[in-house]
Amino acid sequence: MHNPKKTTATKKKIWIDLDNSPHVPFFSPIIRRLREAGYEVMITARDCFQVCGLADLHQIRYQRIGVHYGKNKMMKIAGLLIRSVQLTPAVLREKPHIAVSHGSRSQLVVTQVFGIPSILIMDYEFSQMIANPSWIIMPEVIPDRDIHFKSERIIRYPGIKEDVYVPDFKPDSGILDELGIRGEDLIATVRPPATEAHYHNPESESLFFEVIEYLGRCDNVRVVVLPRNEKQEIQIQKKWPELCNCRKTVIPRKVVNGLNLIWHSDFVISGGGTINREAAALGVPVYSIFRGKLGAVDDYLSRQGRLHLIRNKEDVIKNIPLVRRRRHPRPEYPERKALDAVLSAILSITEGGYETR
Repeated sequence: MHNPKKTTATKKKIWIDLDNSPHVPFFSPIIRRLREAGYEVMITARDCFQVCGLADLHQIRYQRIGVHYGKNKMMKIAGLLIRSVQLTPAVLREKPHIAVSHGSRSQLVVTQVFGIPSILIMDYEFSQMIANPSWIIMPEVIPDRDIHFKSERIIRYPGIKEDVYVPDFKPDSGILDELGIRGEDLIATVRPPATEAHYHNPESESLFFEVIEYLGRCDNVRVVVLPRNEKQEIQIQKKWPELCNCRKTVIPRKVVNGLNLIWHSDFVISGGGTINREAAALGVPVYSIFRGKLGAVDDYLSRQGRLHLIRNKEDVIKNIPLVRRRRHPRPEYPERKALDAVLSAILSITEGGYETR
């Protein structure tokens, strides 16, 4: 394995595409370490799901390229091809040596067209791959049988994706003042399901509605809802106008640091993967209303008791205790080697430690 601490300045250019909001915090420490090691990093970002807002929050400079085209299958395919074409001028101009993403289909299409070696980092084995990467990097807990790819081109890292960046987190209690939340309130952070994702199950939406209705009836509970896009925000405000107007339900007016909000919450409920796993990594009680096919990482966290699965409406009331969480001044982390392992794999492939073709 390549040791990133001993890397000399090679000036090779690595292209990172930020295709979805979880990619921003994940790649933030990777980008920083790559540049410290002397590499040029080309960054593109898709303007959707608060990707650009989060990149600004993390002070990442990027080229804004492409948007999201909705959940219609034909529009998804058209959007994939359109963004691939939109990425092409930047790729031809910048001439990256290798491409890295956490599931950017458009990047994979472009790399195949131009013969650029590619690394796909992934942590959900049931995602649909449009084109094959040169290499896959994924958590150790995902079994080989669920990945239809050459095993010799799979590199694994310990822990979960969120272990790559969560240890850098430093709490800031100012977020409560920003949201207008008092210290005596029980704080629940809730994330709606990804309704436009190919793996979406409508049962998740039913559970999300049940969660908001239930928490809305509970005294001394403030619900911070993190919509995935403007459409979801409008739907929530129309569905629960009274809860929103009295600020029983709070929707942040600007992009917030998700880890900071999770840390200052008493519990988290989400229909998506990343925020659930971030809460698990921080040791915050978390309840998943995701009803798609359960991935190996979530199964691993569930078996460890770090993630609780909500399977039906009865579970919402019976299995989500409204209990104040005892917070320490800052998170305590066991030894985690995920960042070093992922970075080492990227650099080894880039420098020819692994065959890239």
